Amino acid sequence: MAKPTPSSRQPARVAQPRKGATIEMVRLTCPDASQALKIAESFGTAIIDSDGIRDLHERLVIEAADALGDGLGDKAMQIHLQRIVGAFVGSAHGAGQFYSRAVTEARDATAKAANDARDEDIDGPVGYDSAAQRKREFAADMGIQAHSLRMAAEGAVAAYAQVIGETWKPFDRPVEQPGASLSRKAAQAQISAFD
Repeated sequence: MAKPTPSSRQPARVAQPRKGATIEMVRLTCPDASQALKIAESFGTAIIDSDGIRDLHERLVIEAADALGDGLGDKAMQIHLQRIVGAFVGSAHGAGQFYSRAVTEARDATAKAANDARDEDIDGPVGYDSAAQRKREFAADMGIQAHSLRMAAEGAVAAYAQVIGETWKPFDRPVEQPGASLSRKAAQAQISAFD
């Protein structure tokens, strides 16, 4: 029996546009100041100066814009700050997503450890933390980090609004429909006249 020859043409992959993270997404995934304080008190970690982080990053972006003011036009400044603020927001959003996964794992491990019938989840030798405890502590560390990055992002977003005079939003590149030729677009426009 002869093997069919594989097709030399691979189907084209259409890249879907990736939506940028918004400050609202950051606020949904990262702890706020009261949550960060609760985490710090519960786990004995350093208490973060939330307002200080936010104010510092706001000043940082404003001072950078002032320094670049003579060298960049208005549109170039807007594009540059769009990218800078986008980096802060994207970093905070990534940290918030990682924190959410760490909390889920900590909750799962704690629930398993509460089940007395499971031998693999019993506490370790005396003097060592259980796996569930380590996961809770890791989640707490990630929560403080995510909160810190949220405050940096909020400061950068506030600076953008102050320098540019508009609310920051992520850049989303408009997507052309692949394969749609000009004649096809013209035909669609003409046929829509009959609607």
